[in-house]
Amino acid sequence: MAPMRDPYAVLGVARDTADDEIKRAYRKLAKRLHPDLNPGKRAIEQQFKEITAAYDLLSDPAKRSRYDRGEIGPDGAERMRGFRHSGAGPGAGFGGARGGRRGGGAGFGGLDDIIAEFLGRGGRRGPEAPAQKLKVSFLEAARGGKQRVALADGRSLDVAVPAGIEAGQRLRLHGPAGDTYLEIEIEPHPLFTRKDRDIHIEVPVTLVEAVLGATITVPTIHGAVALKVPRGSNSGATLRLKGKGLHAAPIPGDQYVKLKVTLPDPPDPELVRFLERWSADHAYDVRGKLDPG
Repeated sequence: MAPMRDPYAVLGVARDTADDEIKRAYRKLAKRLHPDLNPGKRAIEQQFKEITAAYDLLSDPAKRSRYDRGEIGPDGAERMRGFRHSGAGPGAGFGGARGGRRGGGAGFGGLDDIIAEFLGRGGRRGPEAPAQKLKVSFLEAARGGKQRVALADGRSLDVAVPAGIEAGQRLRLHGPAGDTYLEIEIEPHPLFTRKDRDIHIEVPVTLVEAVLGATITVPTIHGAVALKVPRGSNSGATLRLKGKGLHAAPIPGDQYVKLKVTLPDPPDPELVRFLERWSADHAYDVRGKLDPG
């Protein structure tokens, strides 16, 4: 097993960085590297373990001081005789904050705060952990955001919805009275659909734009962008907007734009007369490939 790296380097912070900045650095990395957003990716899972172990050490003032003095290593192991092993290190796992620690542990806060986080491997799932439903909009789930939630026990709080969360995933809220679980429901969007990290949309184009080509404006989850429609495009042609999908993973997803050639409604009389003349000498087969034989 490779030796653990310096926790400051793992989190990308300097040794004199304030506690709040260390917490912000961890949150930023954890949102990008959480295993629930990267299923089956062992390398990213290992990175998440590494940043969690680093934050586990640096978020504890006593451990951080001992590490800075060289008394313990980045894995929490003693470097000098006569000290007991601190118990920190990669075995801390993905999970939430450790009981009784002020200022937070490997999670996003301590028991004095009620903070949303992903339900990691150490958490309970299924019927033994009943969950309250949390309905979020398509864009909130894709981009992340905050929601005011009324809990079953009468409390209300703001919950951070991580960018890229999927339907059926759970958030765990830590509180002095115990944990509350929220199961995500995502409302459909009238324009966008989602597949893994990618966003899909169908966009109408005029006959002129499809035949002659054009630059059109297309909505994305990050705002409107310009898209070039090539000359001679057909209905069903799909164009890619690189990097315009979900930004929650290390490699951003893309947006795929499916073109739908749309005629004037009602039909333009001049266009109808032109097509009548044109079609007399320009017949072409569009259904030949439908022959099942």
